[in-house]
Amino acid sequence: MPRMAHLLALMAAFSSAAATIFIRQGLRDSGPYTGFWINLVVGTVGLWTGVLLTGGFGRLSAAGLGFFVLAGLIGTVAGRLLRFVGIEKVGASIAAGLGNLHPLVSSGLAILLLGERVTAPLLAGTVVIVLGASLLSAGGRRLGFRPRHLAIPLLSATCFGVVAVLRKLGLSHTGAVLGSAINVTTALVVFAALLLASGHRSAMVCRGRSLACFVAAGIAENAAVFLTVVALGLGTVSVVAPLSGAAPIFVLLLSFFFLRGVERLSGRVVLGTLLIVVGVYLITALSGR
Repeated sequence: MPRMAHLLALMAAFSSAAATIFIRQGLRDSGPYTGFWINLVVGTVGLWTGVLLTGGFGRLSAAGLGFFVLAGLIGTVAGRLLRFVGIEKVGASIAAGLGNLHPLVSSGLAILLLGERVTAPLLAGTVVIVLGASLLSAGGRRLGFRPRHLAIPLLSATCFGVVAVLRKLGLSHTGAVLGSAINVTTALVVFAALLLASGHRSAMVCRGRSLACFVAAGIAENAAVFLTVVALGLGTVSVVAPLSGAAPIFVLLLSFFFLRGVERLSGRVVLGTLLIVVGVYLITALSGR
């Protein structure tokens, strides 16, 4: 598998981490539904612009359309919305850490459904990453959130784990840029309908600092999705998913500089991050041997 897949997956992790920081800042003055709505609008505009700049629709089949529509419903509407709510409820570092459990889901499905091979370094790296994510969660218990709120980022991780396989399947029928655009557009249409039907039209309005933070988060979030989709086109789900799930490392570093006074670190959070670094090394350096 080309090393470019590793690099793209890690770039996606950093971009996702930056989005987490922007989301956390935006949520200080606004709600998660508003942030998610702006995120989808930014992603839809950006990705369809990318489709036009890269030569238009290209190849598209009913199967590819179906896979990316389903990915939009599961990964973007459910997974990403739960991510916004999770960041609000338990904080950026803990939400990112628990969200990192998605490689267990995606790797397991890839092995069962796509016939991908299990290697010892891959298995060890995934286990170490998950252990690190668990320590990140344990290190946040002193922040005062209710234990049941941990279910929100866990559900988000499950959705992201499933969607990695759907995107991989979709790439065999549709290009990465067009597939990503279909993905986020599906989410935008569905979420807009939900907001209008439930009478939450006010969630579509945002101003000031929150608007700037959510727009920046939308750019970073959707860049992460696109980079992940491209990485999936080059490599296997069982390698790309754990690497793109290394975002907690970058969230921790960025939190130190940009979330001072908003969130605090603990020894368990630091140890958990170090374990995730080890897991990333196991996958990138040893999985191809």
